[in-house]
Parts: sequence; structure tokens; C-alpha cells
Amino acid sequence: MSRDKKLVRTYNQNHVPRKYIPGKKRVSIYWTWSYPWESNRDVTVMDNRFSTMTEVRRVLWPEYETPEWDAMHFLQGIQGTLELFHRSTLGFQELVGEVTGQPVAVYQRIDQAGYKLPIDERILADTDTLMVFGLDHLLSEQEASTEEVEAIREWLKREESCLLLAPHHDVGSTDDLQQKQVEYIHHADALVPRQQRFGQYTRSLMKALNVPVINQWGLHPAQNKSTGEISPLNMNRDLDSLGLLKGVTTFNFHPHLPHYKLTIEDAKQIHVLARQPIDLDRPHPFTQAGNTEINSLLWMPPKDERAGHILLADSTIFTTLFSGTDSLEHFWRNFANV
Repeated sequence: MSRDKKLVRTYNQNHVPRKYIPGKKRVSIYWTWSYPWESNRDVTVMDNRFSTMTEVRRVLWPEYETPEWDAMHFLQGIQGTLELFHRSTLGFQELVGEVTGQPVAVYQRIDQAGYKLPIDERILADTDTLMVFGLDHLLSEQEASTEEVEAIREWLKREESCLLLAPHHDVGSTDDLQQKQVEYIHHADALVPRQQRFGQYTRSLMKALNVPVINQWGLHPAQNKSTGEISPLNMNRDLDSLGLLKGVTTFNFHPHLPHYKLTIEDAKQIHVLARQPIDLDRPHPFTQAGNTEINSLLWMPPKDERAGHILLADSTIFTTLFSGTDSLEHFWRNFANV
């Protein structure tokens, strides 16, 4: 899925509004974090922070030992890891740009330069599909304001609107040290601390918009033992009238995926379109309770005044940080046309 091209990069400029073109969706990504808060975390604190780039290099050695990743060319602290997230969506941005003929706009709640940007008309006016990537740690206390909720609610009255909510995992949400260790051994990612709780902003937005979902856990997906490839999704294609899963068999691999637990049982209000089988070889409280899959793609069809769609899927599905597949490209193309 490499799409490397020599493109001129710009930085720290005001967004140029995109013109509406029928059938050509304008997609925007909104990172919910405060970049300064996340990057300024005390690296001697073990929990609820991102890894430094030095830690990434140590764990994934020798993957990042080439000159473009050294201290002369790349940030070595937590900032470097945050930039890896930004870089990981470039393939998605390029593909969507090819499909729609529109550039993908990327925003941060509080960016590197300290500018705060709530979700308001400045973002929504030229956005048809808004992707809210919930990688803010709970401790940073990012909350959707009343004004943001009202702006999004009004925007969702547009028939061509689509809101994707993507709260990430919630690992180690307990004071039980033994359970934290069990969860850690299950997902087996040395870069994730024993407690890493994400998604306060998306949680507050889901609550305000009556989205009956909560992000839980960080589950390791099942894999083919001979090839290491992620196991195929279990899909409800009969419910997929949007065509999101056309040509799709799997998403990409990520070692700790959130389970999107439904808080209601109204099947008409929200549909589980895809479930991901879990690795059952390593114990986890969720599987020990009898569960074998996580809810990985959900859809809330338009209802009442809301003419737009609401989707839930993890942000890592739109990245190539942990590699990608042809099936994933099919999903991206389908998503770009919703």
C-alpha cells in the first residue's frame, strides 16, 4: 500500500475551504488530543502516556535505525510518536483524495503551535464526512462543549453528512494490578503501558449525541498461526446497505483493538456490521467471560431530524502504522463514497 510521491509539504497555514462538488465527499480528520499536553507528559510516569520515539526505536529495533529517523531528522520524544500517527494516515488521505478529487483536511483540537480548534462551523462548513479520532488520554480532560455538540447536531441534519467516531482502546481500567498484567500479556505490545485509557472527548460526544456505545478494553485480534495474518471479520452484509464492506474481508492488524460495547439492545437504532475474532490463546477478562469477538464496525442510520449517518470504527483502521492490506483499501474506497 505504499503511495510514496515527492510532494511539497506546507505547515502552519490557515485552511483553504473546499468547494462543494456533488458526489465528491469532502473528508476531514479531527485528532481529539491536546498535542502539547500529550507531548509534555513526564516520561518517568509509566501509565497513560504515549511512548517516546526513543522507546519506539528500542522496542522495534532495527526498524527505525536508518538516518531519516535519527535526532538530526526526527523528533525523539513523545512528539515523534505523535508524528508517526500523522504520517500513518497519509496513505488513506492520498487514496481518498484520488477517489473524491478533494484533499483531506486534518485538524487537531490543540496543535503543536498551541492553537485550539473546537469543532465548529469553521470545520463543518466544508466537511461532508468528519472523522473524530479519539486518542486523547482521559487524564487530559478533553470534553465536547455544548456549542460543539449543537454545531455537530445541526450539521448532521445535512443529508450528505457522515460522522465517524473512533475512540481508541481503554487498557487497564482497574486498580487490580494482576488484571492489568493479564491485559498487558494478552495484547503483548511492549509500547502500551499497563494502563492507557483513551477517548474522553469522543465519550462526551457520544453521550451528548445519544450514541449508545462505550469503548472498552484493548483486545488482540485472532491471527492465522502459519501466516500471521489477521483473521477475517464476521460481517452482517445483509445490514450493510451503505456498501461499506463490499470487497472487504479484513481490516488491518493492530495488537489492541477496542470493543465497542452497545449500551442498548435496539437493533434498529444501531447495527453491528462487523465483528473481529479475538486471540483466545492468551487469557483476558473479556474472553474469560465467554466473549470471542469484538464489535469493530457499527452504523447508526439516519433518524428523525438527523439526516446524516453515524459510524463507529477504530482510528487504526485508517492508518498504515501496523501495515495494510488490499481489503483495507477496498474499505477506504467504500468509506470515501458514503
